[in-house]
Amino acid sequence: MRPIEIAKGIYHVGVQDWNIRDFHGYSTDRGSSYNAYLIVDENIVLIDTVKKGFADQMLANIEAVVDPKKIDFVISNHTEMDHSGALPRVMHYIGEDKPVLCSKMGHKNLSRHFPRNFNYRAVENGEELSIGKRKLVFLETRMLHWPDSMFTFDKTEGILFSSDAFGQHHAGYEIFDDVIGDAIMPQAKKYFANILLLYASKILKLAEQISEMGLDIRMICPDHGIIWRKDPAKIINAYVTWSKQIPANKAVVAYDTMWESTRAMAEAIADGIAETGVEVKPIHIRSSDRSEIMTELLDAKAMVIGSPTINNTIFPTVADLLTYVKGLRPKNRIGTAFGSYGWSGEAVKIIREELEAMGVGIIDPGLRIQYVPDSDAVGQCLDFGRRIGAEVNG
Repeated sequence: MRPIEIAKGIYHVGVQDWNIRDFHGYSTDRGSSYNAYLIVDENIVLIDTVKKGFADQMLANIEAVVDPKKIDFVISNHTEMDHSGALPRVMHYIGEDKPVLCSKMGHKNLSRHFPRNFNYRAVENGEELSIGKRKLVFLETRMLHWPDSMFTFDKTEGILFSSDAFGQHHAGYEIFDDVIGDAIMPQAKKYFANILLLYASKILKLAEQISEMGLDIRMICPDHGIIWRKDPAKIINAYVTWSKQIPANKAVVAYDTMWESTRAMAEAIADGIAETGVEVKPIHIRSSDRSEIMTELLDAKAMVIGSPTINNTIFPTVADLLTYVKGLRPKNRIGTAFGSYGWSGEAVKIIREELEAMGVGIIDPGLRIQYVPDSDAVGQCLDFGRRIGAEVNG
């Protein structure tokens, strides 16, 4: 993809990664992009770089606009390697004495990432920098989602260069919100659920800060996915809504199974929940990526987790999911456990304890069925689901 002028003198010079399908445990079935931005003013500024293997492609994009050696300085909003990996190549090309502007933590991180000590300059929160007609403001956004993270705001154009916030893992030629439309929102939701949910309280504080500062945000340029030029308020409002973690009347029944007994239980439980009018999503864990399940859990009130007992414990895929979800710290959830067993049956108790450790409100001690569910056991599962549905509606 060639460079695209997104505003007068401001260019998208990033790259599309069409083939990536796993981003440190997050499924990226639509690929991703590593967005970088070039501002051509009295000073020429590059905001962020790309993943190491795409450095030359980004430099070719820059060269289609201006000689890269004319870049006066680089801004590093975030030091994670998908945005800083190309920095050594860029600095070698443009001149290693050129300043690299970053947050204080960014200075520390970049110095540790790369053995060569470039000309790093740490900026202050709220610091302003004139580059000609434009004035840039740096906003520290620590832990959104790394300690070094910051935003760069072009006050003149009203463009927020938002690093990893407001992004999506999506590769495509349609790089603007008004081109792709609502089709991008599921990817934005997935991105939030799996990367930013842990920092929900900080996002709410940041939204308040932006409101108090009166920033006139007319465009949002994240480091992954599409640019919000038509309606940047749409993604800001979505982040605020998701961060409040007010769940819908929805239950997720996530399970794995050995000999289909736990599956039969899961489907009967889901049937019982559905009878109460609650939206329910039964999900076989081994057939689904953990990041897709987490996306469904983002707005679910009830987490209903099922596992057979194997070697006196829970099934490995169930343990994986619980560990993953626990790290993202969802709040305001209720839940319970279920599972089939042969002779010991510890899985339900273990799942319940894991849910309790997450702060999930336990609504039932859980349901255990020995061996293959018969008609009476299926009836118990239906009743179990109805009780769950009643709690979700309550």
